[in-house]
Amino acid sequence: MTTDATSPPAAPAAIDAVPLRHPWRWVTAIVIVVVVGLFVYGAATNEAYGWATYREYLFNERVLTVGVLNTLQLTVYSMVLAVVLGVILAVMRLSPNPVLRWVSWVYLWIFRGTPIYVQLVFWGLIPTIYKNIQVGVPFGPSFFHLDVQSLSIPFVLAILGLALNEAAYMAEIIRAGISSVPEGQSEASTALGMSWTMTMRRTVLPQAMRVIIPPTGNEVISMLKTTSLVTAVPFTLDLYGITSREIAARTFEPVPLLLVAATWYLVVTSVLMVGQFYLERYFSRGASRKLTTKQLQALAQAQMGEPHP
Repeated sequence: MTTDATSPPAAPAAIDAVPLRHPWRWVTAIVIVVVVGLFVYGAATNEAYGWATYREYLFNERVLTVGVLNTLQLTVYSMVLAVVLGVILAVMRLSPNPVLRWVSWVYLWIFRGTPIYVQLVFWGLIPTIYKNIQVGVPFGPSFFHLDVQSLSIPFVLAILGLALNEAAYMAEIIRAGISSVPEGQSEASTALGMSWTMTMRRTVLPQAMRVIIPPTGNEVISMLKTTSLVTAVPFTLDLYGITSREIAARTFEPVPLLLVAATWYLVVTSVLMVGQFYLERYFSRGASRKLTTKQLQALAQAQMGEPHP
């Protein structure tokens, strides 16, 4: 039997595919649903949770206008300051100047090597350690004098403590993002006549943001939860301080107030996660491309040698 070389190849026989069964997936799902249902039922019927108190203080004016608002302010102000300082530290780490590199490394070593709670306690003791600040000529007249103990600055100290600690982590995130961009990108931009500033703005940073955004979003969410530690400064007007220290100390019911705080942390964190998702999708444009069904069909026909309709 001979075949014509010019005739098109015969289409392959259709494959009768049988989907693989996964019965244990359904068993696992049923077990999880049962366990979760039992837990929810037990929590709903347990008087120790104090659901009546939870409903009373969930939308309490002081919790919302003082606790949630101050927590958001601490998060935003600290992260903005941390990002600015992190960029400076990242540039210092990448600098050919050994002095700048060592200064940046020592900063990261100190602030990443000590617990954030210890750092916040130290910042709270600043008015005790530095009672007076004077600026002037040594052993001569003083041009400026500030009585630190007379100031009420726990909010400012809390922001400084959070920001200086977070800057050490943001510096490494930004440095990793910049380093992830191939050097050829900068060289090509320079060959096209771009300045260093234009190269960073149009070539390096847009590509580095794909690496920087995901961990930065995680750091923002982590910062939101870390604000609950500012009671070490002490600053007690954040969400955790208002619910678990101020109101709970008055009602003697810490459990429902902890649930109130946890609920609002979850709400704000969920909003931040949605924002992070859209930011990641925006900066990942062009990084990968998913083919549509029509494109996949055209690709399969091309591989089989069939003409494209």
